[in-house]
Amino acid sequence: MHIYLGADHRGFELKNRIAEWLKSESIPFTDFGAKEYDAEDDYNVYAKTVAQAVLGNHGPSTFGILICGSGQGIAMQANRFKGIRAAICPDTATAIEARGHNDANILCIPADQQINDFASVIDSFIHTPPLEDPKYKRRNQELDKI
Repeated sequence: MHIYLGADHRGFELKNRIAEWLKSESIPFTDFGAKEYDAEDDYNVYAKTVAQAVLGNHGPSTFGILICGSGQGIAMQANRFKGIRAAICPDTATAIEARGHNDANILCIPADQQINDFASVIDSFIHTPPLEDPKYKRRNQELDKI
């Protein structure tokens, strides 16, 4: 398993907390930044970098975690890449469904929602396998046909 991590200024503090948690859990990860707080940085850079890393190292246990204020912008940017299925998951139920139904490979966390239980959201996301139901596979394949 490997996780690629990225966040803009609004997700900076939460990203650092997540990095510490990943270390404590011995989960391998690469932190693409932001490495320091910059109120003028743009989420686009981090979303592109993480999406490209996930695609370049694609496997069943390769994931990205992206954090910005609402989760919206960072998810929109990541989803521009064919093969990326970035989902905004503020809670465990959404994380489980995003993985199970949609085979999401990037977890987008909205930092402004004050997610204090990020560990269970991440744990649910990375340990939920995609469902084998043909309807979900069919729907997910359609995502990459555009």
